[in-house]
Formats: sequence, structure tokens, C-alpha cells
Amino acid sequence: MAVSVVAALAVVGGISYGVMQLNKPDAWEAAADAKNVTAPKNTSGKDGTTVVVGKPSAKKTLELYEDSRCPVCATFEQGVGETVSKDVEAGKYKVQYIGATFIDNTDNGEGSKNALSALGAALDVSPEAFLEYKAALYSAEFHPEESDDKFAKDSYLIEVANSVDALKGNKDFQKNVEDGTYDAWAMKMSKTFDNSGVQGTPTLKMDDKKITAEGSENAPMTADEFTKAIDKALKA
Repeated sequence: MAVSVVAALAVVGGISYGVMQLNKPDAWEAAADAKNVTAPKNTSGKDGTTVVVGKPSAKKTLELYEDSRCPVCATFEQGVGETVSKDVEAGKYKVQYIGATFIDNTDNGEGSKNALSALGAALDVSPEAFLEYKAALYSAEFHPEESDDKFAKDSYLIEVANSVDALKGNKDFQKNVEDGTYDAWAMKMSKTFDNSGVQGTPTLKMDDKKITAEGSENAPMTADEFTKAIDKALKA
């Protein structure tokens, strides 16, 4: 009888524990609900979600909305990213980055969130490391198919980072990626995107007006299209 009672209690206890585990929020839900947010260096604003890169003397700011898993963002970065970097370095304009994670919802997974957190770790190193790492993530060499959630793996994000001089073998960067130091920051950034009213990525805006290829509602996908559109926006 005693054995039966103990066994019954163990079963009840096991069921209760299982229910508790099912109801327990996962790591990303917990990060989204976090009250205390560790923001990377080189950020400003509430929870560090304002990320602006460029020379303070640049009069205008290009807002760039991207999701790390987005294949069209990869096409944009491969075709236009180098031009953007050169323009920013020359002081033509600043860039404000707003990261999204909606593809994790539409295609399932965690890669958009995990990559955004890793971008925070790169930003903590330097704005230059952030831009170079973002370019590497979107490169033809490293960017996966949208349905392939490779960015969910910390090991893969670190592999990509080893192609960036400032991040190669950088133990602090690697620890921040593996520890999820900037997970809560990534979720706050994602919420900033969700509250922006922007419906898709990549989206480019300047002075609150969308920048598109001539005769199109979409972002410019070539350096020539982009330069024409950005020059027009700068003169406005």
C-alpha cells in the first residue's frame, strides 16, 4: 500500500512538473518580457534600440529596416551594401538600423532573433564591426535559404564572424553570442520594428519617406538604382 501511494504521488508530481514546464516561457519569450535590458555599446535611446552609424556631421539619416533571414535583404546587401558603407564613410549620410524578426514567425525558427542578438554583440565591439558582420551574414557565402534556420546556431554565427577581422577569435564577442547577452535587446529592437508601421524588408526611408527604385514601390537592388534614389532624397 505504501509503495502504491508513493508511486501515485510520483505520477501526480511528474504530471504537475510537466504542466509547469509546458507553461514555462521559453528563453526568447523570457527575453521579450525582460525588465532589465543589457544594450550594446554604440547605441542610444530607450533600451539602446537606436542604432545610428556614421559621421556626426552628416546632415541626413537613412533608415534601414532588415530581417537577417530575409532573402531580399541579402540581395539588397550584396548589390548595394558596399555603396552604403562607402557613402557612410564619406559622410554622405548616417544609417539608422532597425532589425526585424518576423521571419521566425512566418517560417518558424529562431535565426532572425539569434542573428539580431549576435549583431548586438558585434555592435558592442564597434560600429565598423557591426557593419562588416551584417554584410557577412547577408553575403552569398554565408546567407542561408529563408527556410534554413542556420542562424539559430551560435556556432554558425561565430563561423560567419570569423570572416570579420575585428571579430575573428574575439572571445568577448563569442561569449556574448553564446550567453545570449543581447537577447533581450534584440527583442526590444524587434518590437521597435513592429511598432514602426513598416510592413516588409528591406525598407529604406529618409525624412520619413520611402526610398524606392525609380518606377517601383520596392527598394533599389543595384548600386546604380540606389545612388539615383539616395541622391534625389538627399536633395529633397
